[in-house]
Amino acid sequence: MPASDSGSSQELQQIAGIDRLIHEPARLMIMAYLYVVESADFLFLMRQTGLTHGNLSSHMSKLEAAGYIEIVKEFVDKKPHTMLRLTDAGRGAFQDYRESMMQVLRGDS
Repeated sequence: MPASDSGSSQELQQIAGIDRLIHEPARLMIMAYLYVVESADFLFLMRQTGLTHGNLSSHMSKLEAAGYIEIVKEFVDKKPHTMLRLTDAGRGAFQDYRESMMQVLRGDS
């Protein structure tokens, strides 16, 4: 097999190994925002990402089910308040995702 075929096969394998849960654009935005802060409230994330209430809720549920985020719901002045933060597993998964994407973009083997 020519070297170029082998290189492209390795690149495809790297891409196939990317965490698809994080790679989806809306979830990638959520993870990226949460990566740089200790925690964020639902309305902040909704404004920052441009997602609708239902869309953000759906993506949050998927990330929570994977163990990537923690969702804390409480009442503040009798109004519901939802806070989100990355779990240690989520922070690690996002770091791995970033490293994998950098390798793919650099063309590392």
